[in-house]
Amino acid sequence: QVQLVESGGGLVQAGGSLRLSCAASGRTFSNYAMGWFRQAPGKEREFVACIGWSGGSTYYAESVKGRFTISRDNAKNTMYLQMNSLKPGDSAVYYCAAARGRGALPIRRYEYDYWGQGTQVTVSS
Repeated sequence: QVQLVESGGGLVQAGGSLRLSCAASGRTFSNYAMGWFRQAPGKEREFVACIGWSGGSTYYAESVKGRFTISRDNAKNTMYLQMNSLKPGDSAVYYCAAARGRGALPIRRYEYDYWGQGTQVTVSS
């Protein structure tokens, strides 16, 4: 079992930045690929970014590529999402998730085994 706790959300003006954190506890953090998803009101939960177990591989949704950066610190059991040039369309609850295994990067919801409770990000225009 892996427990995930997100933090760092809040209210920011368009063009601003936020850094989300996801603290993991339980199983060995480095055994898991990690990802960020987001869900806006009335919309499906969508993929944002993911990172492999070592941090050497990453993948981003087109909508955030060039603006968001995913990273991880296995020594601290923590994953991050640096979000720059934020837009009102980025407003959502952001969830971190963990996927067992060290295979291909997981980009679909069903590939993830554990989820956090989410943190709200609101971008004002």
